[in-house]
Amino acid sequence: MATTTFCIFLFLLSITFQIFNLTSSSLEVDTLLSFKSTIQDSKKALSTWSNTSSNHFCNWTGISCSSTTPSDSLSVTSVNLQSLNLSGDISSSICDLPSLSYLNLANNIFNQPIPLHLSQCSSLKSLNLSNNLIWGTIPSQISQFVSLSVLDLSRNHIEGNIPDSLGSLKNLEVLNMGSNLLSGDVPNVFGNLTKLEVLDLSMNPYLVSEIPEDVGELGNLKQLLLQGSSFQGEVPESLKGLISLTHLDLSENNLTGEVSKTLVSSLMNLVSFDVSQNKLLGSFPNGLCKGKGLINLSLHTNRFTGLIPNSTSECKSLERFQVQNNGFSGDFPIVLFSLPKIKLIRGENNRFTGKIPESISEAVQLEQVQLDNNLLDGKIPSGLGFVKSLYRFSASLNHFYGELPPNFCDSPVMSIVNLSHNSLSGSIPQLKKCKKLVSLSLADNSLTGEIPNSLAELPVLTYLDLSDNNLTGSIPQSLQNLKLALFNVSFNQLSGKVPYYLISGLPASFLEGNIGLCGPGLPNSCSDDGKPIHHTASGLITLTCALISLAFVAGTVLVASGCILYRRSCKGDEDAVWRSVFFYPLRITEHDLVIGMNEKSSIGNGDFGNVYVVSLPSGDLVSVKKLVKFGNQSSKSLKVEVKTLAKIRHKNVAKILGFCHSDESVFLIYEYLHGGSLGDLICSQNFQLHWGIRLKIAIGVAQGLAYLHKDYVPHLVHRNLKSKNILLDVNFEPKLTHFALDKIVGEAAFQSTLDSEAASSCYIAPEYGYNKKASEQLDVYSFGVVLLELVCGRQADQKDSSDSSLDIVKWVRRKVNITNGVQQVLDTRTSNTCHQQMIGALDIALRCTSVVPEKRPSMLEVVRGLQFLESRTCVANLQGANDEPSIPV
Repeated sequence: MATTTFCIFLFLLSITFQIFNLTSSSLEVDTLLSFKSTIQDSKKALSTWSNTSSNHFCNWTGISCSSTTPSDSLSVTSVNLQSLNLSGDISSSICDLPSLSYLNLANNIFNQPIPLHLSQCSSLKSLNLSNNLIWGTIPSQISQFVSLSVLDLSRNHIEGNIPDSLGSLKNLEVLNMGSNLLSGDVPNVFGNLTKLEVLDLSMNPYLVSEIPEDVGELGNLKQLLLQGSSFQGEVPESLKGLISLTHLDLSENNLTGEVSKTLVSSLMNLVSFDVSQNKLLGSFPNGLCKGKGLINLSLHTNRFTGLIPNSTSECKSLERFQVQNNGFSGDFPIVLFSLPKIKLIRGENNRFTGKIPESISEAVQLEQVQLDNNLLDGKIPSGLGFVKSLYRFSASLNHFYGELPPNFCDSPVMSIVNLSHNSLSGSIPQLKKCKKLVSLSLADNSLTGEIPNSLAELPVLTYLDLSDNNLTGSIPQSLQNLKLALFNVSFNQLSGKVPYYLISGLPASFLEGNIGLCGPGLPNSCSDDGKPIHHTASGLITLTCALISLAFVAGTVLVASGCILYRRSCKGDEDAVWRSVFFYPLRITEHDLVIGMNEKSSIGNGDFGNVYVVSLPSGDLVSVKKLVKFGNQSSKSLKVEVKTLAKIRHKNVAKILGFCHSDESVFLIYEYLHGGSLGDLICSQNFQLHWGIRLKIAIGVAQGLAYLHKDYVPHLVHRNLKSKNILLDVNFEPKLTHFALDKIVGEAAFQSTLDSEAASSCYIAPEYGYNKKASEQLDVYSFGVVLLELVCGRQADQKDSSDSSLDIVKWVRRKVNITNGVQQVLDTRTSNTCHQQMIGALDIALRCTSVVPEKRPSMLEVVRGLQFLESRTCVANLQGANDEPSIPV
């Protein structure tokens, strides 16, 4: 009887467990569906989340389950919804999952403050909200996440101070708040986080603070990432307590003082040590290689001095060695060239002596060597040609001598060779194996012989500088088949006829100093046998004017063709289905906006469509740019891109007030500025602005660009900068407009339109024709062109006379290089008391428009340079008023 009763009890108990398990599973399904209901899923990534689905909920997208024992039912432990383009609200209903320990919503477009209600998830150990649109400050209630071991809030728009309550999260192992807008002093709250292994506060440019001393108490810390966050003061000695540290990155800050030897010798487990781009002093931090695991060593752009010890030979795992832009001296450590894993060696702009050894051939993984501007000597080793992974070798401004080894460019991936400003002799070897060579500079040496014909067989060669040598013979005709952005053979002993297509696209200064050369536009024309014929000055001027005029006619045809090809009509806009997002209360309907965009309200054709001025019901005006060439972004992704741009807040960047879009067009609505565009002002006949106002405009534009490049997160590149895209208010305060349009129209459409005008637009840097890559250097070049317009008082592509038919960059360089006519390019409508300021601005503009991108300054450097000029009062140059300053071009 007892046995029967016991069996019945077990049977009833098993049924109860099954009912409980079914009930538990049903609750988890309901919880997931409740969480899904608050999410906007534009790509239907969560389509498997359905109670009608045959899939078990543990097989739904992003769901992982486990059980405590084999007899227990499966329960949700992980929800991973990364990179699914999700938006909407992050609901606390997810916390009804009793076993949830991992929640990853990274790389989506959630737009809200930090969801503190997720602290209700009692089992949650890891929360990843990185790369969303999370905004607002970190509230003191962050302490509610007491169970978290991983908290990742990086790459959002979180601002304000770090609260003291963060120190309450004693279970944290990973804390990542990089790439946000945090500001103020960093409090001493990290000493309590004794389990912390990763601390990332990088790329928070408004964190003007010293490094907290208590960080050194984190004995388990493996990664300390503080780069790009404006930290100041000295590197704390307390960091020597980080005995487990593998990655230390303090780069791009304002740190001062010395890096102590005891600190370096204590960090025995370092894999990466980066203190670059600070203001640190002292000697090379010896002892870094004692742990023998160091891979990355970066000390560049500081104030280090002294010798580099031979102990670097102990760094058997070293891959990246960067000490450029310091004051190091003594022999460069040749042991680096024998390290088995070395890939990058940079030591430019120091005072190193010594030689490059033949043993460089042993560096079988070496990719880059940059040792420019030192005191190195000896011959270029033939071992260089045996490094088949080398794609950049730059050692200009040294004392190398002797002949170039025949194999110096034998690496099949070699792209950049710069050996200019040395004492090399002999002839230039035939170069046939480096088919990927883009740039070759051998200027200012003592090279003899002829220009090798094999250069024309290098299909991507774009920059070729052979100036200031003793080369003889003629210029190979086949070189004109290359798309050379720079070809400089000035000051050699060349003779004969210059290929026509090389003359037509180059400044005359790149050919001068070769009295035997002849051709159209040169002082000497050619006879039938290719010998120079000397002309009178008037004949030369007539010939030159005719050639330049012809070039401008061709340019005008190209511009007109591009505009016709990429312009769409507005027909059908009124019948389209419109969706709109207004970031400000504009009180206007899409229909009113379309009606208001007519021929009368049109103020010009932009690169991607027309620009209109539309009156709001309030009487206020807005500027509307109609984009007629855009990609296939979803409505949601388009909204995200525009919202990202609309968050920009800077006095020199025009506000985006909203946008409307249909399946055919996008209307971007900007604030309207009554001063019009800078381009229109320069075009006007009464452009007589005082130099002080022009300088103010230039500083404002530079500040706006610097903000987009470095301060705004995410960093942006304008990519379409020109004087027409700079608006002015009534006080001549400039504002950038039409920025980052590639984010809206799509990369393919943007490049297509840009390519159509690249050949005729002098605002586009020459390297864009080859690499098509967006970069800050492209913006710097475009800014240089705008600055030249302000200095010279002429349009960038002015065509009002035969002499000015060159674009402004070539025109200025010809004036400065050939006639030393610095004063001739300055706008005569400005006061001569400001000419010294203008010459300073001209120097900056010429540096910005350097043909070689690496030689262009950053926009932050440009801002500082222009502000320095502004601080100097305009006064007459009483002594040496007629002296022509030398401007390096």
